[in-house]
Order: sequence, then structure tokens, then C-alpha cells
Amino acid sequence: MAGVSNVPETISLSCSRCGNPAKLQCPKCVELKLPRDGAAFCTQDCFKASWSSHKSVHLTAKLSSLGTGTPREQNSDLLNEGWLYCLKKGQARTPKLPHFDWTGTLRPDPISSRRTVPAHIELPDWAVDGIPKAEPNSDLQHVVEIKTLDQIERMRETCKIARKVLDAAARVIRPGVTTDEIDRVVHDATIEYGGYPSPLNYHFFPKSCCTSVNEVICHGIPDARKLEDGDIVNVDVTVYYKGVHGDLNDTYFVGNVDEESQRLVRCTYECLEKAISMVKPGMRFREIGEVINRHASMSGFSVVKSYCGHGIGELFHCAPDIPHYGRNKAVGVMKAGQTFTIEPMINAGVWRDRMWPDGWTDVTADGKRSAQFEHTLLKDKPPGSKMVEYVNTQGNRGEKSYAATVIEGGVRQPAKPVEKHAQREERDNAEQAVVLTAATSDEKGKQSTGERSDKIPQIVPPIKRRSPL
Repeated sequence: MAGVSNVPETISLSCSRCGNPAKLQCPKCVELKLPRDGAAFCTQDCFKASWSSHKSVHLTAKLSSLGTGTPREQNSDLLNEGWLYCLKKGQARTPKLPHFDWTGTLRPDPISSRRTVPAHIELPDWAVDGIPKAEPNSDLQHVVEIKTLDQIERMRETCKIARKVLDAAARVIRPGVTTDEIDRVVHDATIEYGGYPSPLNYHFFPKSCCTSVNEVICHGIPDARKLEDGDIVNVDVTVYYKGVHGDLNDTYFVGNVDEESQRLVRCTYECLEKAISMVKPGMRFREIGEVINRHASMSGFSVVKSYCGHGIGELFHCAPDIPHYGRNKAVGVMKAGQTFTIEPMINAGVWRDRMWPDGWTDVTADGKRSAQFEHTLLKDKPPGSKMVEYVNTQGNRGEKSYAATVIEGGVRQPAKPVEKHAQREERDNAEQAVVLTAATSDEKGKQSTGERSDKIPQIVPPIKRRSPL
């Protein structure tokens, strides 16, 4: 860390950290000829305490100063700063742009080094060496867990944090901002709330969130590329807090977006909403894909088949698998106490995908755009409610069950118990799932210079292969 230089006493400045009169200034800011406001400090202690956040000002200034050069010249300067291209699912780096038959106009940029996590933060078992220990061999890869009340309450709390982190990222989205800067905001906000960014080093993923721009379907790695006017970008956030994960993502407009891209994003959000409306006890998981596929196809779009929704809780990914396409063979039915994600990925062109050389970034095979939205859901049993038996369509007595609830923003819509067969139609219209990661009412309806549109919500990373993210 650099020291600080004296500020001329004739200029009255306030410390950018505590507001006291400042007599010192960051020497790097002096070298870069940055404004003194925001670069002045009262003591070395204040400067050191602010360094982790203040140093991002230097990077932003360098990227801005590089804006007049060619992409090759810009990347050359970044490489000199230690930024490298990612290879082998995050396990290798290279100073050269990898050779690849790119499907669209987007190209990877160099990425920065992995961000650090303070010692007081609780870590998942992959944080140090990049290898999940409990998840691969858990029985919960085959059996859908019914969460305890304690697990559900911890998930509510974690999902609230995840929503706040995603909203913080949304506020910085605008033309000229790099996806690496979005990752920094996600990382810092997660740490501030006492959580760990689940994607960081998960199967060696190098960043704290996924940023998928334009033709990227999912798992885009934040890098030095600046967002451009007309882009769409999906930000996928997962937070690990108190031993459980909360997962969600949204797709945002960057500046002025063409009508076809707006229609794609709107359709994708509608697919998620229609899927959530299907969540109720006794519903087969495979039905989710049918309703999503029907709506996307009628709108002239296609549904990605390579990734699916997944169970979530103390494990990042577990049973059930929830495909988003029609005629899938997912097994199992929904029951109270289950938590899982639904995260449809919808393409403007063909559904097929291709993987970039980094081993993570999945793009559309034809280079056309893709959008996604995701929520973490809970099929919940309202506290204090009575158990009610129901009769299924064959007239046989079924298991005791409850309507599903969607857990978003930690706000639960009370679910009604499932009623008998004679009242099935009324029940189907009334029951709702609980969205754990939902936005609060005052956050809805914001525009996309980093804010959500009321017509176009958001999503998180999917899974087939069950995707490592």
C-alpha cells in the first residue's frame, strides 16, 4: 500500500472517511491527477482503513484514461497491471486472448485477481481450495430435503441479504461501467452484511458473482469490459450466511435497448412468474418446464436445455432438478418445506449453447441474445395452521399438505391449506408460492440504468449438468 502525501495547507479539505479536516492525500491519486475531493485523509490510519475501497478509484481512472485507445492497447495496459484472461474453469490464466470460433460480437476481457475475504466471515467448504466437500456425495443429491423451521428462518434471512446485494449491484449498472466493478460491489456488499459470496472459488470460479452480457446465457465472468449503451446484462448473486445459501438473479437494460431485446427480457420474466404461479403441493416438478416452454415458444423464443433450477439450502446445489423446457423427465412432486430455485434462460434464437475457453461462460450457439431471471422459492406451511387432508383426482385420500409460498425478500404470503377435490379449481387459483428472494415493494418499478423495470424483473444462475453455479 502506498503512503500519503501532504496536502497544501492553503486548501481546506475534509477527510473522505471521517469528515475531519484533512492534511494528507493519496499519492496515487496525485500521480493520476485525480480531484482532491475524495482523495484527502486526516491521518495515516484513516487512509489505511479506507484503502480496500479507495483503491478502486485508481482502477476506474485508468480504465477511463484507456477509453481513447484500441481494445488491444487497453488490454495491454491491463495485462501490465496483472489482469489476465481466464482458462480451465478458473484454474489457469494467460496473457493472450484465447483462440475460439466466437458465436457473437462479445469477447472476453482480462480479469483481475481474486478478491479477499476477511477472517471473521464464515466460509463454505470450497472457499480455500475450490473443491466442494459435502455437496457431491450428499444424500440430498437424490432426496429432496424438507427443511426444518430453523433452516427456513436462516434461509429467509440469507435471501433478504442476497436481494439487498443484487439491488446494490443494480444501482451501478450504466454504460461505461465494467462488469468487474459490478463484481466488486457485490463482493463488498456481501461482506458488509456478514456473508460470503457463494460463487467465489466454487469449482474454482474466480469471481463473486456472474455477469452475463448479451449472448451469454449464464456464468459470465466479470472482467474489464465496459458495458455499452444497448447491452443487456444479467447479474447472478448467491450469498452464504449462517450456513445456508440464497440465490437469485435479474436481467437489466443498459441505457437504450432495442425493442426485440426488451421483448426477450419481458418474456423471460413472464416465464418465471408463470412458473412460480404453478408452485403448490402435489405439483410435479416436470410441469414447471411445460408452462415455461409454452409461453416462450408462443413468443417466438427458445428455452435453454443445458441448465436447470435446483434445490438449495445448506448445500448450494442439490435435489430436485427443475428443467425449464417441455417434455422433460424430472421426477418428484412438490411438498411443504422444500426450497428450490426456478431460473429460466430464454434465447432469442436457437436453444443450443457453446462454452467459451474459460470453461464457465456459456453463450448462444448462434450469437443471439439470451435473458434470465431467478428466485429462491419455499413451499411453506403457515405457522399455527391446521393440517388438512385432501382427496386426489382418483378419489384416494392423499397426504397432508399445504399450499406453496415464495420466499423473496423474506416476506411470506400466508398459504392456505390444500382443500378437498370438490374445491380444487378454487384452490388452484388462490394458492401462491413464497418467493424468498423477491424485491420489496419500494424497489419495484425502477429503470435499468442499474435499476429494475416493473415490467421486467430479474434472475440467477441455472443448472443442468447441474451447473456448478
